[in-house]
Amino acid sequence: MPRTKKTQAGNRISRLPDLSDKEKILYSRHLLLPEIGPEGQKKLKNSRVLLVGAGALGSPLALYLAAAGVGILGIIDHDQVEASNLQRQILYREADIGRAKTTSAKERILALNPLINASTYDVRLSSANALELFSSYDVIVDGSDNFPTRYLVNDACALLGKPCVFGSVYRFEGQAAVFDAAGGACLRCLFPTPPPPAQVPSCGESGVLGVVPGIIGCIQAAETIKLIVGAGRVLRDSFLAFDALRMRFHEFSLHKRLDCPLCGQNPSIKELVDYEQFCRPEKYFSYEEAFETLSARELKNRLDSGANLRIIDVRLPGERNISRMPGADCISLPELLQKIEELNPAQDLVLVCRKGEKSADAACALRQEGYQGRLFNLVGGINAWAADIDPSLPQY
Repeated sequence: MPRTKKTQAGNRISRLPDLSDKEKILYSRHLLLPEIGPEGQKKLKNSRVLLVGAGALGSPLALYLAAAGVGILGIIDHDQVEASNLQRQILYREADIGRAKTTSAKERILALNPLINASTYDVRLSSANALELFSSYDVIVDGSDNFPTRYLVNDACALLGKPCVFGSVYRFEGQAAVFDAAGGACLRCLFPTPPPPAQVPSCGESGVLGVVPGIIGCIQAAETIKLIVGAGRVLRDSFLAFDALRMRFHEFSLHKRLDCPLCGQNPSIKELVDYEQFCRPEKYFSYEEAFETLSARELKNRLDSGANLRIIDVRLPGERNISRMPGADCISLPELLQKIEELNPAQDLVLVCRKGEKSADAACALRQEGYQGRLFNLVGGINAWAADIDPSLPQY
């Protein structure tokens, strides 16, 4: 049996046979680099990289890591391709709308490089499956878009002793880092406490310049390749911030916190937790406690019957320019929380957003602030209203 050893990324490096003639041609530009060369390319060929998310960050990541010759590329994603994805998620085409992202992504990367292997997981990542899914990979690359998943990925990587290549985007800005709790800082060293979900606009609410996740995803791909081949300096214990409007990069030093509950001297976190609960404020009302639900059809029937209710659209102004629900008062969540005293508790309040997620968080926030009236959440949001009641409204 051939001897094995580990690279900086922890992957298994066997005495592999020489690269084939086809591989030498395909990866010739890598072979010319002294920092990679034939041995580095063999390390890439023998590596296993898992992408969490096949969206805006996962798209350039999947393409460049496949083109680079990563031997086994895993992709976790539970979403389907939507038309609004195409502005930044370059893995997909219009013909892919409605298909599982994992299916389309696998087809695309194998068409780009049939010499690699792709493993896909059309599941929702959770504390129940993260450790098992991560265990057979050398590097985990976080392309997720929400805090519960980011903390889950960070904690699972730390518990398994694997590096996490982090990336995030917001409007015209992006960030990247390599969290490696085995020898450096983790996400909890930087952000011990996540912000409440109702106060964190997503890309679907605040927008994002399409090229920004492309830039950050490419940086993540570069860090992943460097980790595998052991070349250069990676963003371990560093946090890179990018501002596309001003075209500036800033790098900040990170330090492992001795009191970090995950990777500090006396860690209190020794297993994965409920991350949806962790990312909520201490005084939290569950969805069941905070509000009742209405489908688009049920809301239409109530409106037709003359029910005493008020509809409030909690989306940001930019979203309302795309589609607007007739009869709804447009009050973003920050404004709404400042106007609680002006709300009439005797009048049923129906909260609306794009898909029903942010409005659910808004209802919980209202309860936290002491609102006593009856609250409803429109299931599926304005997109459901467009699909079931008013097809003239665009879905986005």
